[in-house]
Amino acid sequence: MNPEIDAYLADGCGRCKLGGTPECKVHSWQPELKLLRSIVLECGLQEERKWDVPCYTWQGHNILIVAAFKAYASISFFKGALLSDTAKLLASPGEHTQAARLIRFTDARTISKHKADLKAYIFEAIEIEKAGLKIAYKPVSEFPVPDEFQQKLDQLPALKKAFEALTPGRQRAYLLHFGSAKQANTRAARVEKWIPNILSGKGYNE
Repeated sequence: MNPEIDAYLADGCGRCKLGGTPECKVHSWQPELKLLRSIVLECGLQEERKWDVPCYTWQGHNILIVAAFKAYASISFFKGALLSDTAKLLASPGEHTQAARLIRFTDARTISKHKADLKAYIFEAIEIEKAGLKIAYKPVSEFPVPDEFQQKLDQLPALKKAFEALTPGRQRAYLLHFGSAKQANTRAARVEKWIPNILSGKGYNE
């Protein structure tokens, strides 16, 4: 057990001002998070803290994350789309998510009920990693480039070069973030906000 995860359970992720207070969402799901943690550790994964949340790895490869949200606690598999999902528990975190799949829980009893299923999913995720299986991501070229971003790419050669140098995953994340805004003004504001990150070679929210 990693003491950094003990700190997470005690104080939260630390990404907002509610950390360490009773209002922190981590405190709302203590039994569920602790139970998920114990189940994962029984499967032999390495416990680390990444992106300020509990992350579990196998030989340095990310397998899953356990986290708290406002309405639920969850276990999220990085390559969940490759899991067979025999118990029909998995859900996509978002409309455009291609790889990750999560399971939402709102009570510890349900977690206990599905303990065997969860272990089966975890062991399958490890086997997927051992086999070196990859997600067949949709090519970046199939994602529309919002006009507001295209204008900046045309105006700023350095931005275009920096964006093209990003990994496909980072490019997709930016295009989805920019394009998800319904209003042109909002799209333009998002583009302006993230230009420094792109020029620095960083991904969305890094």
